[in-house]
Amino acid sequence: MTSLGTRSFYSIQQVSEMTNLSKQVIRKWEERYKLVQPIRLANGYRRYDDRDINLILSALTLTEQGYSIKQAAEIVKQENIVIEKVVHNSDLRQTKDLDSYVLKLLVEGEQCDELEMNAILQQAHLEYGLARFLKIVVQPFMLEVGYLWGSGRWDEFQESVASLIVRDFLVQLRRSHQSSPDAPLILGACLPYERHEIPLHIILLQFMMKGWRTILIGASPAAGSIEALVTKLKPEKVLLSAVTEMPFKKNPQLLDELDSFAMENNEIQFYLGGPGGVEFASGKKLAAIHVTDTIEKII
Repeated sequence: MTSLGTRSFYSIQQVSEMTNLSKQVIRKWEERYKLVQPIRLANGYRRYDDRDINLILSALTLTEQGYSIKQAAEIVKQENIVIEKVVHNSDLRQTKDLDSYVLKLLVEGEQCDELEMNAILQQAHLEYGLARFLKIVVQPFMLEVGYLWGSGRWDEFQESVASLIVRDFLVQLRRSHQSSPDAPLILGACLPYERHEIPLHIILLQFMMKGWRTILIGASPAAGSIEALVTKLKPEKVLLSAVTEMPFKKNPQLLDELDSFAMENNEIQFYLGGPGGVEFASGKKLAAIHVTDTIEKII
């Protein structure tokens, strides 16, 4: 990869690796369908930018949905107006605004290449800093992983490997940070039977950047462990997370039990987040737990 000013440029070999298309196909899409117009160096070598890659990926997505490459190329060249409508109507993920690091992670994630994914995460973190890294790399990448797995384009192993690599990287970031012992404490906890802990890692890192000490009870804690740790540590805030509704299906009284515990510890602020938690709590009257789908309400 080369850089001119603030723009990054890629060789056709790199584009091939990022899109899983052969160099011959990429050249064909360029010459026959005018899909992209890469810069030509003095020696004739092509150089593609992020927009070129996103155009190719958008066209590829449409061909996988039954469009001919000619139709797909015409759609994505129309200032992205029609592509947005097609992607929305067919419930496809849009790739045109994804950061180049996300695209690279998707390529290596499909191959389950742990070393390359770690290297990409490290480089992105070094370049962007923590706040931007979380916002434009980690969160979009995990959304794409969820879509690819949910749509059947990635299998369970690919989804699991990608998630574990991101989780372990975020754990390292949290562990390497030294907080003041006098800093306020927030405790994040997955609910029992809930195994999606990456959203909590992201939120706790965001709190960490604002000067908080953070502790995480990870995936599917034992019954009673949340209450025991809260009683022992007395944090200022407790964030309970349920991406799925599995915790409440396994124990329909769980939310009432936690709400009663929160009432007994009214000096602590309790929050419930995550799609599963927000959905299950919808319409329920809770005495002490605040239900939220945004970090701004917690901070």
